[in-house]
Parts: sequence; C-alpha cells; structure tokens
Amino acid sequence: MAATARRGRTVPGPRGAPLVGSALDLQRDLLGAYGRAMRDHGDVVRFVGGPPGLRTTLYVVFHPDGVQQVLASGSARYTKDNRFYREIAALLGDGLLTSEGDRWRRQRRTLQPLFTRRRVATYGTVMAEEAALLVERWRPFAERGEPVDLHEAMTRLTLRVVGRVLFGSSVDRIIPVLRRVLPVINDHPRRRGLAPASVPAGWPTPRNRRAARAQRDLYDTTDEIIAQAAEGGDDMIALLRDARDPETGERLDHDAIRDQILIFLLAGHETTSTALTFALHLLGRHPDAQRRLHDELATVLAGRPPAAADLPALAWTAMVIKEAMRLYPPAFATGRLTWEGDEILGHAVPPGSVVSVAMWATHRHPDFWPEPERFDPERFTPEREAARHRYAYFPFGGGARACIGSHFALLEAVLVLAVVAQAYELRTAPGPVPLTTGITLRPAATMPCRILPRPA
Repeated sequence: MAATARRGRTVPGPRGAPLVGSALDLQRDLLGAYGRAMRDHGDVVRFVGGPPGLRTTLYVVFHPDGVQQVLASGSARYTKDNRFYREIAALLGDGLLTSEGDRWRRQRRTLQPLFTRRRVATYGTVMAEEAALLVERWRPFAERGEPVDLHEAMTRLTLRVVGRVLFGSSVDRIIPVLRRVLPVINDHPRRRGLAPASVPAGWPTPRNRRAARAQRDLYDTTDEIIAQAAEGGDDMIALLRDARDPETGERLDHDAIRDQILIFLLAGHETTSTALTFALHLLGRHPDAQRRLHDELATVLAGRPPAAADLPALAWTAMVIKEAMRLYPPAFATGRLTWEGDEILGHAVPPGSVVSVAMWATHRHPDFWPEPERFDPERFTPEREAARHRYAYFPFGGGARACIGSHFALLEAVLVLAVVAQAYELRTAPGPVPLTTGITLRPAATMPCRILPRPA
C-alpha cells in the first residue's frame, strides 16, 4: 500500500504564513482553519506548520469515504501513537482511549461487559436523580428572572453523574479535586500536541509545573479512593476489580484500574456536558422545536420522571441531542499516525504521516448536509439516518476504536434533557457562540439562558 500511496496525487493545502506556515491558524482557530480548508481545497487537505527546521505536516480528511477508510476499512494502517494521544497518556495513564495493539484489545475485551445496554440502563436512575437536583437548584433563578449558565450547570451535573457511577459514595471527595485540575488537564495536551516543538515535559516551566501538580493531585486522591473502596460495592471501582479478560482470565491491577477510571472520568463528563449545553442552547433559540419536545414529553411521560426504558419512545428528544452533536461535536476531531503511508481519495499520504478526521467539518460537508449551519433535528429521522453515509456523522468515532461509552452518553443526554424540559421553558439569545478546543469542544464564555417554570 505504501507504493500505491507514492503514486497518488499531491495533497493540496493552505500556504500559511511565510515563516510559520499554518501553525498560528491551527493554534488560534482550529475549527475555522478546518472549515476554510474544506471549502477552499477539498476533501483531503495538507497543513504545514512551524519554523524552518521544525516543520510538522498534518493531513486532514473531510469526506466520509476518507473518514471511513481511516477509522474502519483501512484502520490496520493507522495507530493512535501520535503526539496528542501521547500527551493525554502522559497525564491520565494508558487507558482505553490511548492504549494500542494487544494491550488495547485486552482492555476492550475486559471492559466491554461494563458498557452493555443492559448494564448502562442501571445508571439511568442516577442520571435522572442528578437532573432533578439541578431543576431544584435552578428554581431561585427562575423566580428572580435571572439567567443560568448552561455550561457551568451541565459540567457540574455530568461530573456528578460520572463521579457517582465511578466512585459511588466517595463522589464528594473527588469532585473538588476534579473541578480544580480538569481545566489544566483539558488544555495541556492540546497545547503540546499542536505546538511545532515542545519543551520536555520534565522542564520546570509554569505550564509543565501546573500540569504535574494537577496530575499528582488527581492520582493521589483517586489512589486513596480505590484503596479504601469496599469489596463487593456497586460502583465502577468494584466492577473493574471483578472484571476479567474473557480469553485469559487476567484481572486489572491497581494502576490499570486507575488509568481506566481517569479516562472514563474525562470522556464521560466533558463530552456529555458539551452535548447538553448546546442542545439546551439551541432549543432556547428555536421555540418550535422546543414546543415539539414539550409535546413529546407530555405524551410519553405524562409528568413522571423519565427512565432508561423510555429511551425508544423519546424519539424527538434524541433527535435534538443528535443534531446538537452534529453542529457542536464534543470530539471535534481525532488523529491517527500511519507508519506505512496510504492513498486517500486518490491523494498520496507518505509514511510516518499524522492524519486527522474532523467531525466539526465533516458534519458540515455541503454534499451531505443541506444548509449545514441550520438547526434541524428532522435530519435524524430513522429514514434519513438510514439513507445517509455512515461516516457523514460520527460524533463517537467509528470502527473498532469507536467510543465504548456512546450509549451511556446518549442515555444521559436524553434523560437530563427530558427532566429539564419538563420543568422549564428555555430562552437564549441569538448570535455566535465563542468556542475553545481542548481535548474536547467547549464554549469559551458563559452560556446564559433564561428559564421559565412550566405548569406541573
């Protein structure tokens, strides 16, 4: 395949600035750079960044056919062994998100039973309970006519949900630590992963010292909770202790349990908080979609709290979540490394290249999404989903490395949205939303929303 790659066409791309190429564009406005590149240069684009002698090259694939090749049909030619994932692993350990090869396959076999639909359904009560507590916390704001900050509230809620699932009754010990360290952990790998050159992680720069301190605090607290967790509990720590590789019978050791918990912790709250933040924000701008949501909730739930068993009947609620994740995909891009090279859509990608697929841009590809910036949950009717390219929409990735927690995230988002929309009517202001890209996509500013109580 490497020989075939050498015969492909040269990949086009922006020229960038004279000395640093596209480095500043990617650092300052990654999403905008991807969108412009797709519009101006096509479905496979080459970015070159950094000063002479330190230049790096990034290939970004936008067309769903190319995305499918990188993530699924041609995935044997790709690995996650790139700078960005190495930086995540350096902070959070070698869990399911970052591991490779046989180690990843053992982890996936061992952990898959913890994320079946039946198992995930048992967490529905925790999700609905935390959403109900949020509704009560918001009541004074509704009474005073004061806006709430959607992103702050959703981050707090999803952190408590995943914290309760992972740590059980010890959740209140870990939450203050998480609020302090997660902003650092979210930002640090992105900065180092996109920089043309990074100083060694052990050098005592202010950023390196902050990251090391955040990691130490997170590890120390997590290790204490794991060590003190009761045998036979019903939290994820207990499940991980009991988990075995079905082929070898091997158990996870202490470090492996901690690594998996930290990856679940990061992935299990950041992604869902972003999805919920933008779903609520978009509903506040689109009263017709919100009225349809209220009608569905009244018909399906008739005033009672939602449960996991209601998921199939809450079709419009799920469509709202999916459309929010199309417009604002929490995982906005993901990268791979190809040691042997490849040919993607007729373009040559040389050996040793970093290749990225960008949900943010592909979810706006005009060949697959008419009026791509328009909020339209109807795009996700079963008929339209079945007719669309499998990789035109891939918020949870794809192929063998697709997110193991995708059903957990969707169930949580639907249940929380249902509880909040039962209690309140939402109103948000028009205008662009500033965004920031760390490990996940997030708002770069507060997300104010006025909430009006709905009749019981």
